[in-house]
Amino acid sequence: VFGTPGTPRDPYEKIADAAQVHAHTALAPTVALHIPWDLVDSFDDLRRHAEDLGVALGTVNSNTFQDEDYKFGALTHEDDRIRQKAIDHHFACIDVMHRTGSRDLKIWLAEGSNYPGQNDMRARQDRLQDSLQQIYARLGDEQRLVLEYKFFEPSFYHTDVPDWGTSYAQVAALGERAMVCLDTGHHAPGTNIEFIVMQLLRLGKLGSFDFNSRFYADDDLIVGAADPFQLFRILAEVIRGGGFGNPDVAFMLDQCHNIEAKIPGQIRS
Repeated sequence: VFGTPGTPRDPYEKIADAAQVHAHTALAPTVALHIPWDLVDSFDDLRRHAEDLGVALGTVNSNTFQDEDYKFGALTHEDDRIRQKAIDHHFACIDVMHRTGSRDLKIWLAEGSNYPGQNDMRARQDRLQDSLQQIYARLGDEQRLVLEYKFFEPSFYHTDVPDWGTSYAQVAALGERAMVCLDTGHHAPGTNIEFIVMQLLRLGKLGSFDFNSRFYADDDLIVGAADPFQLFRILAEVIRGGGFGNPDVAFMLDQCHNIEAKIPGQIRS
C-alpha cells in the first residue's frame, strides 16, 4: 500500500478517519479492529475516543498469518505448542472484546498446503474443530464467532477453510453463536455469490459480510467497481432474505485503498 498524506499512524487516527466517513454518510457507525495491528495501552481509552467521535468499536479480527510459527498452520498446526499459541491469541482477542464492547470475533485463516501429501487434510480439519471449540467456549454469552473462508492464497494446493460449505460445517458443529463470514473477493471466477448469500441467510448462518470488488482474485477494490450488476444481485438477495437492516448480519467495507484517497474511497463505497 502506498502511503498518502494524512494516512493514519495509529488506531486513534484510524478511528478519527472512520468517524469522518460516518459523519458524511451516517452509514458506518462501527469500526472494526485488527489484533495485533490495533493494540493500544488502554482499550477503555480507545473506546471513549470512538464514542466521542460518534462511532463505536466493532468486530475484532484475529491475526495468525504473520508470526513465523504459523508458517505451516496455526489453529490446524500438528505441533500442540504452536496450536495452543494460536488459541491463546484468540483468547486475548476475546479479552479485547470485553473491554471494547465488541460482539463478534472474526477469524480468517491463511492455512493449508502447497503440495499433495504435504499435510494430512483430514487431521487438520479435526484439529481446527478442536481449536474452534476451545475458542467458542471462551466467548461471553452475547458474543459470537464468525469464520471467514477464502478460495486460495497463500495455500495453493488446499486451504483449510476454502469455501462457504467448509465454514458452515465447522461453525454448525459449534453452536448458534457461530456464523459464516462471506467476503465478496474470496471466490473462484464465475462463482454465483448471490446464491451463497441466499443459502446462508436461509440457513440463518450469515453472520458478517465483507464488501469489496475483484477482477482477478482478492483485489479488495471499491465495492461494485468490477461488476455493479453483481453487487445489485447480491443486495437483492440480502434484502429478500431478511439480511438488510438485520443486526445479526454485520456489513463491513474490507478494502485496500492503494491508489485512491482513503476517506473519499470509503465514502464512495
